[in-house]
Amino acid sequence: MTLAAVATAAPPPDVWPGWRGPANGVSSLRTLPSSWAADRNIAWKVDTPGRGHSSPVVWGNRVFLTTDIEGDVLPGAGPVKHKLEGQPFVHPDSVGGNRKHTLKVLAYEGTTGKLLWERTAYEGKVFDDTHRFNTYASPTPVTDGSAVYVWFDSQGLYKYDFDGNLLWSASLGGIATLGVGYGGSPVLFEDLILLLCDQDEGEHSFLAAVSTRDGKLRWKLDRKNQITWTTPLLLESGGRKQLIVPSTEDVVAYDPRTGTELWRTEGLAGNVVHTPVTGHGMLYVSTGYPNKKTMGIRLNPAPGEARVAWRYEKGTGYIPSPILYGDYLYLLTGAGLLTCLDAHTGEPKYEARRFPAPSQFVASPVAFDGKVLITSQDGDTYVVKAGPEHEIMGTNPLGEQVFASLALAGDSIYIRGEKHLYRIRSVTNR
Repeated sequence: MTLAAVATAAPPPDVWPGWRGPANGVSSLRTLPSSWAADRNIAWKVDTPGRGHSSPVVWGNRVFLTTDIEGDVLPGAGPVKHKLEGQPFVHPDSVGGNRKHTLKVLAYEGTTGKLLWERTAYEGKVFDDTHRFNTYASPTPVTDGSAVYVWFDSQGLYKYDFDGNLLWSASLGGIATLGVGYGGSPVLFEDLILLLCDQDEGEHSFLAAVSTRDGKLRWKLDRKNQITWTTPLLLESGGRKQLIVPSTEDVVAYDPRTGTELWRTEGLAGNVVHTPVTGHGMLYVSTGYPNKKTMGIRLNPAPGEARVAWRYEKGTGYIPSPILYGDYLYLLTGAGLLTCLDAHTGEPKYEARRFPAPSQFVASPVAFDGKVLITSQDGDTYVVKAGPEHEIMGTNPLGEQVFASLALAGDSIYIRGEKHLYRIRSVTNR
């Protein structure tokens, strides 16, 4: 079977192939666990070296992860210079650009958690600083079942087979991130890896497609958009594939095969970190800083009909992406205030509902079987009943900080904690 055929086939139930899984962070599985703790329903727990905010990706009995191990200061090393509004700019929380970094790919056996292989993709000087909260291993890998593709932004794109053999590596050059690091993940489309590289104030921003076969650049489109940290959304509408890229200035749909622009509409007028979601013939885009804004956008507006169907200007946080589940769109602030909107109209069903324990929230929600899972930075995963009435069905404490979003595959939930990778599996499934 060709890679293109693998990439376009419906994924099996034991797959979470990339950022936000098969689609929108939602799983069709019904037998996943909804209750666990640090000493209950843990199939395995393994140490993970270094730091990373990338989510685990799963294909059958393989679980992949990336990590960054920070080393010593490198004499003479330093990040690229930045300007903001024409003036030299150094973010007060920028770190890391003067140190050696070892960027690794890890592969685990799903059944036991055994480390199958560990590869160093890159080692040495990095191009830019990152925010002290961010990492050099924040992009989530993507897999097509034959190979895994890992993206370390300025430090390169790498393709490994499932046995850990490096098949090729590619570089798109340095990507300037205002010294706060990269945020988006690679998108797999047929035989292409799609990469969004918006930078600083937009002078060198671009969108690119790299061949999965040999790592060569297939196409590159210059953009004039200021830095984003979003992952583009691949969807199908009107019988054609579209790659959606939201930004401060605009929201644009491109043909993922060629980079040709298909349509555009108004932007979010804020820093774009969230990944869009789609359903009901609509696209949902959002930002949480410096303003809060969510838009419902018609993918195929009727003649004379506005493309933007509705706007809602509360309820979003800086990092967590929204989730669309059924007829409802859920928004989450960094402080853990949950809002539920009617996805068709933007009408709020409930707003700013709190969780039992105060915390910060970084991971994006996931959902399955009528439940939305929302994980706090403290490692508590709240099970929220899906629907227009707010109900917390349970709280699952892990006892370890969590920054990465969860992966759902087979009969298990995979959680990347600050120091460990967990497989959560119900005792009744053993």
